[in-house]
Amino acid sequence: MSGWKDIDKEGGKYKDYFINAKSYFISNYKSELKGMQGYENEFFLDLTQDLKKEYVERFEVVYNHTTLEHIFEVKNAFKNLCLLSKDMVIIIVPFLQQMHGNYDDFWRFTPITIKKMYEENKLTLLYLSFNNQKNTSVYIFAIGSKYPEKWKEKIPEQFDYTCKKQKFDEFQNFIGCRAITNPFQFRFKQKILQIIRKIKNQIS
Repeated sequence: MSGWKDIDKEGGKYKDYFINAKSYFISNYKSELKGMQGYENEFFLDLTQDLKKEYVERFEVVYNHTTLEHIFEVKNAFKNLCLLSKDMVIIIVPFLQQMHGNYDDFWRFTPITIKKMYEENKLTLLYLSFNNQKNTSVYIFAIGSKYPEKWKEKIPEQFDYTCKKQKFDEFQNFIGCRAITNPFQFRFKQKILQIIRKIKNQIS
């Protein structure tokens, strides 16, 4: 939903992620910046507006990639994603990312926020994870379902917002811990640099 071009950042197509799909639709928002692309099965959809009845539970799976942060009416947009789906809603949203683009950038999402948003729309959070590269943007990948029992055997339940595989102290064990420098370490480093500068000035 609101996918703009159906191309991921590695040159592949989102369409190819869904290998068993019998049909695939893409929605876009008409605007001067990112508008209709002329794809097959492409349709206009404004996620900020109430969803038309013809679209309620129109699709088996709804996939939304890094769009919600650009919609101020984010709760209504998420509600529409859930209404569009008969069952599953998959989202990717930023947790830590610099403001970007020449268009509006409003939100960053925590795992708890996502869980609550699913629950408000009568979906169960089945799976949540995030990338964990050092000093980079952090994105959350989440799957919610209206029928969680259906997926028990196929999707191992994971709601993980800690860096369990990494060895961190109590101040550095949550999502984004590798992307943000520990503030205590940062202050200590700044203090050391100040001392070194003073010594250099005294020597010279």
